[in-house]
Amino acid sequence: MLIADDHPFIRHGVWHVLEREPDIRVVAAVADASAALSETARLMPNVVIMDITMPGMNGIEATRLLADKMPATAVIILSTHCSPIIVRRAVEAGACGYVSKDLPSEELIRAVRAAAAGKRYIGQGLLQGLLDVRKGVGDSEHTPQLLTTTEQNIIQLVAEGKSNREVAAIIGLSARTVETYRLRLMRKLELDGLPSLIKYAIRHGLVPLE
Repeated sequence: MLIADDHPFIRHGVWHVLEREPDIRVVAAVADASAALSETARLMPNVVIMDITMPGMNGIEATRLLADKMPATAVIILSTHCSPIIVRRAVEAGACGYVSKDLPSEELIRAVRAAAAGKRYIGQGLLQGLLDVRKGVGDSEHTPQLLTTTEQNIIQLVAEGKSNREVAAIIGLSARTVETYRLRLMRKLELDGLPSLIKYAIRHGLVPLE
């Protein structure tokens, strides 16, 4: 079992809760998605508990990479972001479980045991919303467009307050190319300015609610 969360209190709290269970052993706890990928490759845990909003790569993209490169490792998303759209994105990325941080610790323990047994576990109150989104029920305005990894990274960094030049330096593109991406994204997502882009990023779990 590996835990990935950028908040020390959450990391240590989850570790403490899980270590009390006789059939669960935590091998590592890390603060970002990149470390989660490297430590999972090194330690090969059977389950990873993944936060969504962490510095750098977000947890959903890390889940997609883990599902592709290390399919034997099950990923459970543990997050405050619990809208049906975000749950759907996580499941589509390869997560086998999704649990809200607001629920009792017993919910996470059940999810871990289900994941270790090769089963899927969607936490209380989340499953019906996920099914509704898959059926197209609800406000279609909030359905995310299909974005590439580069587009998701640019939205995340811009929403975090990075300038075009800073974004370019982080992801290895020119500032002019980043500006072109931004303009195309605004048209693609039918957004009318930076505030609406930030709202989009928050709604879809690309940046923290704070």
